[in-house]
Amino acid sequence: MKITEIRTAPLLVPYTEPFYFAQGVVHGATVILVEVHTDDGLVGYGESIGSASAEGIQSYIKLAGAVCIGHSPFENAGLMSHAYHALFQLLGTCSSPRFAGQILAGLEMALWDVMGKATGRAAHELLGGAVRGEIEYFGFPQGDTAAEIASQAGQMAQAGCEVIYVKVGRGDALDLDIAKQVRAAIGPDKRLRMDPNEHWSPVRAKRMIQKMSEFDVEFIEQPTTCESVSALAQVRQNSPIAIAADQLVFTPYDAFDVCREQAADLIVLGLHETGGLTRFGKCAHIAEAAGIDICIHGLYETGITTCATNQVAATIPNLDDGNQYMNHLLAWDIVKSPDLTLRNGKLAVLQGPGLGFELDRDAIGRASELFEQSIADNG
Repeated sequence: MKITEIRTAPLLVPYTEPFYFAQGVVHGATVILVEVHTDDGLVGYGESIGSASAEGIQSYIKLAGAVCIGHSPFENAGLMSHAYHALFQLLGTCSSPRFAGQILAGLEMALWDVMGKATGRAAHELLGGAVRGEIEYFGFPQGDTAAEIASQAGQMAQAGCEVIYVKVGRGDALDLDIAKQVRAAIGPDKRLRMDPNEHWSPVRAKRMIQKMSEFDVEFIEQPTTCESVSALAQVRQNSPIAIAADQLVFTPYDAFDVCREQAADLIVLGLHETGGLTRFGKCAHIAEAAGIDICIHGLYETGITTCATNQVAATIPNLDDGNQYMNHLLAWDIVKSPDLTLRNGKLAVLQGPGLGFELDRDAIGRASELFEQSIADNG
């Protein structure tokens, strides 16, 4: 079986409401749908995040895809290495593993999808087999004000979510108000996590963490800049609240550095940061060797990423019991089946073949039209 064609299409799926966090406001998920076609007639699907320029990311994916033509999809790891070399190292742009991960993630997902379809197996079976039957997710309430966030948090807690995760980093007074109101809404027994998205310096982090302790916060995620392992280690050293690394870890080397420096109590990983299922697993296993759990990270994505992450997460022994879930933000999904609605904050490990989903062609058409309209509106 050989790869004969790589197709890409930029899509925009709107959110039901604006997504507020420390870096700004996002109104939808812009992705690049990636299709890997083979001479056996099989097609594998994946997606890459389309920011900041969907056309730019699409161009890079096409260049990476050209490296794959004529090869077997079962050469997945080697093809990703060759694509990285061709796009970056060979042309003198040197080390760009973070940007490369964003580009290659969708292509790597699609290769796993077609590999699974070729063998009639779920991707998690090809990755070594599931060690759990379901993935647990945290409740991720949205809103602009503390009251709006707390209202959704209370509803999620009542619906069975044991872990509630909220965005902060939008100003000290608002952050503390969010913590206070959310804790009141979810009660004393639910676990509360907070993410300032790199908006605190070590000094500010120390001040805010002391104040957040009053609300029994389980961990603070990536309070300091992603450019400095030492800054995060400095915060963790004397913090009464556990500290998680997120944007600091894209590569296995990043994971090793965080573990070596004892900079975090937990590492948050995403497919679009690490560059796909294989490197996600490598980072997770490095953390496992250091005795650190990992948590799934989400970005502006569709159900394709939810399914792909579900497959690899099923194989990770040190997976946390509160992981990020982004599908509830979507006004509608491009995945037709299975039903990705959480039940008591959980989603069963998906069965194959491949990544275990069927696409909704009508929804893809709508998402394509919305992307084209967004280009026209901004042009």
